[in-house]
Amino acid sequence: MELTLPTVDMPPRVTDRAFARLAEIAAATGEPKALRVAVDGGGCSGFQYDIKLDDPQGDDLVLEKDGIKVLVDQISLPFLTNAVIDFTEELIGARFVVQNPNATSSCGCGTSFSM
Repeated sequence: MELTLPTVDMPPRVTDRAFARLAEIAAATGEPKALRVAVDGGGCSGFQYDIKLDDPQGDDLVLEKDGIKVLVDQISLPFLTNAVIDFTEELIGARFVVQNPNATSSCGCGTSFSM
């Protein structure tokens, strides 16, 4: 008999590398802003990530480490269940990325996905 463990829906997780980059941005600008990760309709695959520096709103999920914050609004939260928010530096540039296990496909741009 095969044992199947239930999947547990978890909020998104932020890597240490992403928090470190946000801390660098705050130190360079002298203005500690939070990173907002949202999901909007549109893009070439149906949904797209909107990643920007922003201020917290009343109903945001706040993921925090050492005073550095990442925000997810309540509408975007179900789309980002079990996702990982990271920072990467590649030949094409440095950027925040979302590794989303809920996405069934994604576009080459890395910001558009479908479910």
